[in-house]
Amino acid sequence: MAEDKRKKRVGIVGFGNLGQYLYEAVKAHEDYEIAFVWNRTLDNLKGKIPANFVLEDLGQFASRNPDVIAEVAHPSISAQYGPLFLEKADYMVGSPTALAEQHVEDRLRQAASHHGLYIPAGALWGGGDIQKMADRGTLKGLKITMTKHPDHFRLASPLKEKNASVTDKAITLYDGPVRGLCPLAPHNVNTMAAGAIAAHNLGFDKVKGCLVSDPSLTEWHHVEVEVIGPGDHEAGKAFSVNTLRKNPAKPGAVTGSATSVSFLSSLLRAHDMGPGVHLC
Repeated sequence: MAEDKRKKRVGIVGFGNLGQYLYEAVKAHEDYEIAFVWNRTLDNLKGKIPANFVLEDLGQFASRNPDVIAEVAHPSISAQYGPLFLEKADYMVGSPTALAEQHVEDRLRQAASHHGLYIPAGALWGGGDIQKMADRGTLKGLKITMTKHPDHFRLASPLKEKNASVTDKAITLYDGPVRGLCPLAPHNVNTMAAGAIAAHNLGFDKVKGCLVSDPSLTEWHHVEVEVIGPGDHEAGKAFSVNTLRKNPAKPGAVTGSATSVSFLSSLLRAHDMGPGVHLC
């Protein structure tokens, strides 16, 4: 009789709503098992998961022998631990806004020489096609517009104050390079960061991001992706693709209801692609 296939061991960094969803899904999956769960506030883990799964010191992650580590906590995790994770396991970055810091992106790309650095596509519809165009050098422009209710944003100044002024009409909070937006809205624009990574021939400085606060969108998140390819764009004779993704969202939710399922799908794909950076 053939031996049972070894389950892939998953380390989960962060235990908010998304981390809890991934924990339950991994625990129930026949091909995966929990290696560890870490959370900045340990008290949030008590009574929710068995003590043997709890990792108190994230620096001791290697002792749990993970095959893949999923970060769903904060961009600072990648800056501090990302290169260390990649020495021992594949690493899925749930907060890719971290890579808007050029030195963080450089260090992670360099560290992904033995294991894979995986970027979840999230709400980026057509991310694989964007990456293919970037590989061929035919991607000439990419703009991602995210529109949400004012209560669905978690922003830093000065966008926080601008969003607070929204009353009955939609207001554009930001329209410019994604690199400048990521530190102002790290919890809201991971889709844009994934787009900048997929569009690697353009990067964070040339991929455009637009953030719109719309009080009429009480139960939805809208993500519009505009792709420009070869041709004369000014004359209206260039290849182009526009998509609009409408994601249901509970009132006040930073992420839409489809986000958890999307992250799980990405996690289940985050393996066996070899070293380097991969959109999943």
